[in-house]
Amino acid sequence: MASENQENVRGLKRVGVWFKGCLEKIMNVLTNAAKDAKKLGEEDPRRVVHSLKVGLAITVVSLFYYFDFLYQGFGVNAMWAVMTVVVVFEFSVGATLGKGVNRAIATLLGGALGVAAHRLASFAGEKIECSVLMLCVFLIATMVTFMRFFPKLKARYDYGLLIFILTFSLISVSGYRDDEVLDMAHRRLSTILIGGSATVFICIFICPVWAGADLHKITASNIEKLGIFLEGFGRVYFQLPNDKNSENQASMDEYKTVLNSKGIEDTLVNFAKWEPRHGKFRYRHPWDQYLKIGSLTRECAYKIDALNGYLNSDVQTPVEIRSKIQESCTMMSSECSCALRELAMGIKTMTRSLSADIHIVKAKTSAKKLKSLLKTGLWPDTDIFDIIPAVTVASLLIEIVSCTVKIADSVHELASLSKFKTPDEKMIKQLSLERVKRTPSIEGSHSFSVVFE
Repeated sequence: MASENQENVRGLKRVGVWFKGCLEKIMNVLTNAAKDAKKLGEEDPRRVVHSLKVGLAITVVSLFYYFDFLYQGFGVNAMWAVMTVVVVFEFSVGATLGKGVNRAIATLLGGALGVAAHRLASFAGEKIECSVLMLCVFLIATMVTFMRFFPKLKARYDYGLLIFILTFSLISVSGYRDDEVLDMAHRRLSTILIGGSATVFICIFICPVWAGADLHKITASNIEKLGIFLEGFGRVYFQLPNDKNSENQASMDEYKTVLNSKGIEDTLVNFAKWEPRHGKFRYRHPWDQYLKIGSLTRECAYKIDALNGYLNSDVQTPVEIRSKIQESCTMMSSECSCALRELAMGIKTMTRSLSADIHIVKAKTSAKKLKSLLKTGLWPDTDIFDIIPAVTVASLLIEIVSCTVKIADSVHELASLSKFKTPDEKMIKQLSLERVKRTPSIEGSHSFSVVFE
């Protein structure tokens, strides 16, 4: 009996330990989930607001089910209003409008064509009605599905084409068993329009998120990130004294986010084209110009990425070899950095940049000077394997100067198309106050840091 009691006690202890372990695992999962949720909310508080807006929209359209006098008018079709909110409500206004317009037009056309197919099949007689409907569904579904492969249609109307196929198929097929197909199509279309209207209204008038504004900020931020790297490159590569904090040193790697920005920019441009006039963005704003600027910015970022490889290379060029090109390289790096930051500031404040061209002229002058030096043979009687890295760095900086010129031209074109303001004396003073003090980090040049509001 004693041994049996001891075994029971041990069994209970094992169960207790197992249960305690399970509780600890559950608590760890919940704690990690809470931390992740907090992090997501802190990264972009608009996510929390968006979630509340979706909940509000679904609650509003659910009233069609809760109140009898509303339910009697639409019946079970009231559920389509809820489904429309869930499917159409997106993070930005442009994305929501794009999906909403696509769904409304596609539902209207698909429903009308479905009713027409049903009427056409009914005239053919009961024997071949099914065959006519099957043929109509086959032809329409095949043609519209093939249309989805066209790049321009897929970019803006893919969702609408998908909904068109769905609506047409549902109306035409269900009409074979239901004689009140017109009334069914009317109710379904009405509830979809009600759900879509509620979604668009809440999305636009309650804390709207504009894709165009996000694209504008991302474009300026990407150009600024390139300037931050170039600001610190000369100091790090030539091992010059550094009186800046480690945070600015770490910010040099932020340019890497520019390398993979194409997908985000393409998506935002597509959404921005759906948006009405808002803020400083007028009708027919040149959104495609942002794609051109983004392409040139990534081209420059790839050259900067190659340049960054020489900062972390295991084989380092001797200091005496670097010193021959130090002045020209640091000048090019510094002036390009200043030009890119001025352009980023101009985009952010939607003003024409006045001093970016001055910095570009200085960078081009340094590039010409460096080319002349390289032709004269700077390193006689030196191992060629020691020279190659330094020459490669110099050539990459010269190419970056050319990229900076292209970016500046594209930004100036955007300023002209968007009618950016030309800063007056008061605005110039205000912009100058937003810049950080010049600190002589490189002999013969200056490094700039711009602080945005």
